[in-house]
Amino acid sequence: METRSFLVLHGVENHRPAGHWQYELVQRLREDGEQVLYPQLPDADGPSLTAWVGAIEAELEKMRGERVVICHSLACAAWFHLAAANREAPAADRLLLVSPPGPSTFTWDVIAGFAPASLELAGLRLAAQPPRLAYSDNDPYCSEDAATIYGEPLRCDIDLLSGAGHITPADGYGPWPSARNWCLDPTTRLTVNG
Repeated sequence: METRSFLVLHGVENHRPAGHWQYELVQRLREDGEQVLYPQLPDADGPSLTAWVGAIEAELEKMRGERVVICHSLACAAWFHLAAANREAPAADRLLLVSPPGPSTFTWDVIAGFAPASLELAGLRLAAQPPRLAYSDNDPYCSEDAATIYGEPLRCDIDLLSGAGHITPADGYGPWPSARNWCLDPTTRLTVNG
């Protein structure tokens, strides 16, 4: 079997709690014998883009084989900036973007420095393969249509999870089997609590 490794990146104010779908995903993948990195990004309650990108780059150095990255919420925006700064080659082979914050969310001063408004999204190569975007039509942190704002310019494969909110434990996302299934098979579509 070909070597691969996974990097799971959380959003703002996330301290990797047990019960979050990312925490559950990491546990399942490790039980499957996979190499999984799940760092606590610096200052989760008052993040710095520079610090987060630096921490992500340090984790990428530890990855071996196929590099599979799973970003939730603010980590998606950090990944956009990382890709913009490293245009030579994508830092991941496969990428899953879940619930990226919409443009209006970056008015919140805590995350304003992560705003991707200055980036030419259509020019970014986020991963070697087309990234997958999983988003909801009622995400309180993305009132705009994520497929239009991010999915189309970034040439993503898109999965709409109707009524899934921000895709957090509060929205019913502890275990999320389709996320694990996508990790193991990139042709898997992500579904609501499936």
